[in-house]
Amino acid sequence: MWLQMQLEALGQFLDKGGPVLLWLGVLAFILWTLVFERVWYFQTAVKSDMKATVDNWEARNERTSWEAHQIREMLVSQVRQKIFSSLPMVATLVALAPLMGLLGTVTGMIDVFHTLAVTGGGDAKAMAGGVAKATLPTMAGMVIAISGVFAKSYLERKAEVTTKLLEDHLTMDH
Repeated sequence: MWLQMQLEALGQFLDKGGPVLLWLGVLAFILWTLVFERVWYFQTAVKSDMKATVDNWEARNERTSWEAHQIREMLVSQVRQKIFSSLPMVATLVALAPLMGLLGTVTGMIDVFHTLAVTGGGDAKAMAGGVAKATLPTMAGMVIAISGVFAKSYLERKAEVTTKLLEDHLTMDH
């Protein structure tokens, strides 16, 4: 019963906001799936990746030559690539969310102008649907973008700190 009511409310919200709101929902789902995957990676797999890299480096007898420096750079680069793997897509989706919201604004305003043309501007109730289609996607796009910026900043900071920690553990002293 409760779930059915929630689904009906969601359906009404999507109807008021127009088709762009549905696309924003898909964008938000993909964005937060990527964010949660990165958080999960930092909580679990990054430790084993770093340990394997440090163990590989520590197994070397010689760590001071130019060749050893290049191998160290390669090892750091391989782990860095895993650490930063989804972050460009997260950044792209964060940037795309407000643009899709603006697309919803434009399509909603087109509805408002169409209503103005048909009714001559005297029917405020008829224009309200277009105004909702203009404002709801804008709001949704901004909410997705703002929350995504915080998540992106956290993940980038975590990735940089983790990479620096790995570099610190790959000593070149012997």
